[in-house]
Amino acid sequence: MNFTKNNSNIYNKTLISFLLILVLACQVKATTPQVINGAAISGSLDESKPNIVIFYVDDLGYGDVGSYGAKGVKTPNIDALAANGIKFTDAHSSSATCTPSRYSLLTGEYAFRNKASVLQGDAALIISPGQPTLASLVKKSGYHTAVIGKWHLGLGDGATAIDWNNKVKPGPLEIGFDYSFLLPATGDRVPAVYLENHHVVNLDKSEPLSVSYSEKIGHRPTGYENPELLKQTADSQHNKSIINGISRIGWMKGGESAEWKDEDIYQVLTNKASHFISKNKTEPFFLFFSFHDIHVPRVPNKKFQGTSTMGVRGDAIAQMDWVTGAIVDHIKSLGILDNTLILFTSDNGPVLNDGYGDQAEKLLGEHQPGGIYRGGKYSAFEAGTRVPTIIHYPNKVAAGVNNELMSQIDIYASIAGILNIPLASNEAIDSENYADTWLNHQAKGRSELIEEAYTLSLRSTMDSKQWKYISPTEKLNEWVMALKNIEPGLSASPQLYNLASDPEEKHNVADQNSVTVNKLAKRLNVLVNRKTRE
Repeated sequence: MNFTKNNSNIYNKTLISFLLILVLACQVKATTPQVINGAAISGSLDESKPNIVIFYVDDLGYGDVGSYGAKGVKTPNIDALAANGIKFTDAHSSSATCTPSRYSLLTGEYAFRNKASVLQGDAALIISPGQPTLASLVKKSGYHTAVIGKWHLGLGDGATAIDWNNKVKPGPLEIGFDYSFLLPATGDRVPAVYLENHHVVNLDKSEPLSVSYSEKIGHRPTGYENPELLKQTADSQHNKSIINGISRIGWMKGGESAEWKDEDIYQVLTNKASHFISKNKTEPFFLFFSFHDIHVPRVPNKKFQGTSTMGVRGDAIAQMDWVTGAIVDHIKSLGILDNTLILFTSDNGPVLNDGYGDQAEKLLGEHQPGGIYRGGKYSAFEAGTRVPTIIHYPNKVAAGVNNELMSQIDIYASIAGILNIPLASNEAIDSENYADTWLNHQAKGRSELIEEAYTLSLRSTMDSKQWKYISPTEKLNEWVMALKNIEPGLSASPQLYNLASDPEEKHNVADQNSVTVNKLAKRLNVLVNRKTRE
């Protein structure tokens, strides 16, 4: 076809106009908020960098959740995560007590390597600034990071006593978190105040705050001197300074304006989490939401009182479930739930009597906090570390049940795998990349793992068995049975159980399997003494 000069000019102008319209259309598409599930968001959703939320419950047992067989309390929000995600039946915390489990989850190394144990409220930070953590790992990949809730990993450098009236550091902000809102230790330990980033919240400088774990300071009433002031009776460990009608471990002087109210902790933490999520909804975020519930003292808000048949422990479980649902619903309302990887789990197994007279044992009914498993918190038996564990990630995870052996120690390397972040040979040396298994209910799990509970145990699939070897120890921790009514699971002789045929650990078969015992003991020694990643 032949064109005249005028026709050519018309054609060129038309083409230019079309290209301009196309460019403008692309710009509009790029800047128009995406709409997902009816909610508009202004940022892009990068599936290679999902938002990550870890719900870390305190003292929640294997049988304390509806989808794991709970009786006497309903957990519809947690059950919904399980129904639409992967429910793990043989997943473990790395320790039967809280501080070691938290240390292991955040560092990817077993706590015994750092001699980490349950800390007092004035202890120094046990993760050194500069040591790689899960928070620093994802932060390097562009994530906004936060820890909200119970901390219990220490604060300060240990060289001097913590000055609660000025900057409290080092802490979470020095090991990879951008934001922190903490219960500094536990709900039953002083100081009973919130710490936001480096400062105590609402502290009146005219009422300077100090704490002691060695002797009484100040004039605050105590549980041993004024038991008539208590909402719950307390044992000799928990009968020191009274705050909000609850006596605590340790003494606290001053800081009245900053005291928390136990009944309101659930809502304060939920609000802080929701604010952090909203603030960072357009870019990837990592939230370590560390519950106070269902740790003692169990003081659920009145809206949850009576919602279970088990008294305050059951009501605290219901409260914890509500918080889980509120945060998940908030994520959903922002249109980012599909691209949010949620891990729900617990730091160790259950305990009923842990220092306060709250009738948890009396009102238990037919409920089995540890399911069919023996032991509980503090115990080397299975209920000490086998805990409810759920992965919910709509973009990647199909619903199902995974019966493979899994451990929280692997969260570090698995998230690194999901984000394609290489790890150094001396980083997170005990953590292995099981991203495929966390995201696929049909994938294989570990062949071995260490469990820590005042001794070390080794789970192993050697010889196609489900072996559990518990190392002998001279310290038998009779106090666990005497004070907590939990079998410590310790012995001066080796213990060996085949969990495939004996999941309740009733039959110690070590004497009949001395060769297996020796092999497992040697393998455990190899794992304990390694210095780098395999």
